Formats: sequence, structure tokens, C-alpha cells
Amino acid sequence: MTYDHVVYEKRGHVAYVTLNRPERMNALDAQSHAELIEVFDDFAADDGAWVAILTGAGDRAFCAGNDLKATADASARGERRVDPGARFGAITRGYRCPKPLIAAVNGVAAGGGFEIALACDIVVAADGARFGLPEPRVGLIAGAGGIHRLARQIPLKQAMGMLLTGRLVPAAEGLRLGFVNEVVPATELIAAAERWASEILECSPLLVQLTKEAAHDGLGRPVEDAMARDWEERIPRLLASQDYVEGPRAFSEKRRPAWTGR
Repeated sequence: MTYDHVVYEKRGHVAYVTLNRPERMNALDAQSHAELIEVFDDFAADDGAWVAILTGAGDRAFCAGNDLKATADASARGERRVDPGARFGAITRGYRCPKPLIAAVNGVAAGGGFEIALACDIVVAADGARFGLPEPRVGLIAGAGGIHRLARQIPLKQAMGMLLTGRLVPAAEGLRLGFVNEVVPATELIAAAERWASEILECSPLLVQLTKEAAHDGLGRPVEDAMARDWEERIPRLLASQDYVEGPRAFSEKRRPAWTGR
């Protein structure tokens, strides 16, 4: 599949999604959103794609968020309505894919770009990357989940410090705060993201997905309630799977498991 604003390819069980508007710091306009929705829906539906790596073209930005020039042009035409059900960047809202998403942040991740990174499961950052939600500085609000995800992923006072000032923080600070998993030199960014993907691929894809489902479903619930839901909804799928049989068998036979995801 070929797109204008996104590069999408699959290698083995890994899907690679590259935001491809480097001249606009990979900012997203309406076409970008439409392409990303198609791409991530394809990834979710492809049983052979087990992990996705999302990055940006060029070395300046992962994604500068909403294309403010396109927004200003739309406003000049009188197009002021905001769709409350919009899937900004495809994965920030209404995306129920249990497969792991890895953000390889190669530069600025601001506004919606940071919101996309926060919606991923793992964030690997180049040492020159910067993160922030500067929407209040330009008359907007981080309405694609950034406010709520940041406040859940790091201590509240630290989140409020970022949210109320709109400041950008460097990758090293993101690592210290906890929304970045690893910081590496820019030249090693994709290799580092692929290393994370390779470690995930050593596990059963089905059990990885059930684990992600359980972690998200349990947020905000008492532990006992969350465990009860696992036994109602996920443990039966585990016990009925081929991977449940294959894992212990491969361990006893001292070989690598041949996972099927079923």
C-alpha cells in the first residue's frame, strides 16, 4: 500500500509506520489522519503483524502535532467544527488494538505528536528528542488524550507542571519522569526500537496481547476485581490456545517456541 503522508511496510512480524511530512515537521492534516487510520486498522486486522514501530521522517521531528497552518486555512474558510469522535493520529482514541505499539521518537514530539507517543506502549527516544503539550500557548487544548494519559503515566505534580506551562522537556527528563523507556543516540534509534520489538517477539503474540488487554482493562479497578475479569475474559482464551500448549512443551524440550498466536 502506498500513501502520500505515511510510509507503511512490514518486515516479518513487525509493521513500520513512518510519518512522512518532514518539510512540515511531520505535522498532521486531514489527509494524514485518514492515511494513519487506514494503516493502523490494517495492522490491527493482520494476524501476521504482531508489533508496530512508529517514527517520523527526517531528523527534526517525530511529529509536531496538528498542522496549524492547515487549521488556520480551514478556519479562514469558516470550517470551525471539531468532530468529537475524531481519531487523531488513528491511535489516540477509539483504537482497541491489543498489539504492542513502539514509538521511536527521533526529534520533537509536540502537541498531538506527544499524544501519539503517549498512546504507544513503549517509547524509545533519540537523545535530542523533546516532548510537550504546548496547546495552551496557541489557543488550543490537548484534546487527543494527552492531558489524561500524561497525568496517568507520571506523577500528577510533574504532569501538571508540563501541562500548565506547555513547556517541552528533553528526552533525558522524559526518561526520569517515566514516559520514556529508553534514550539512545539518534543513529541507534531504530535499532533500539527493533531490539524492543525482537524481545516482544520472543513471547507468544497471543499472550502479549492478553497481557496488554489485562493491563489496560485493570486500570482504575481494585486488583481483586481486575483479576476476576482476567479469569472471566482472558484466562479461558489462554487455556484454549495452541501457544499455551507450545510454551511449556518447548521449554521442556529445550528449544525455541514456535508461536502461532492461536
